[in-house]
Amino acid sequence: MAESEVRNVVIAMDGSDIALRAFDWYVKEIHRRHDHVIFVHCPEYRATLQSAMVESELASLLAEEAKRIKSMVAELGDKLKKAKIGGKVKCVYGTPGEVIVEEEKADLIITGTRGLGSIRRTFLGSVSDYVVHHSNVPVLICRHQD
Repeated sequence: MAESEVRNVVIAMDGSDIALRAFDWYVKEIHRRHDHVIFVHCPEYRATLQSAMVESELASLLAEEAKRIKSMVAELGDKLKKAKIGGKVKCVYGTPGEVIVEEEKADLIITGTRGLGSIRRTFLGSVSDYVVHHSNVPVLICRHQD
């Protein structure tokens, strides 16, 4: 791929410091002027639903979560503008690993990793593991910093 060709770079964003560091690493180390960045955020309501004690609490928790997601999407858009990088922010509901891998037109996928131990990864699953094993394009994993 020539330097002047548009490269679609999908960056998985869950709002964590690890995901933000992955973007910062991309900007510093491999960003090309013609890259088109697609931040993909896949909200997971599982934790919100598990914490809801009663039905009346559920509506309030979901409203708070929607507000948090809207704020995060706006912040990610600002991050692209400040870095002067063309792109967009997508908020897609579904299973995170599947959503990221299915992003059309990706030439490269970048994701962070929380560094789960093998036992926790076995029970909880790992988005980065899923992406590495199911993607048809190169995947760059940014490890957490201790």
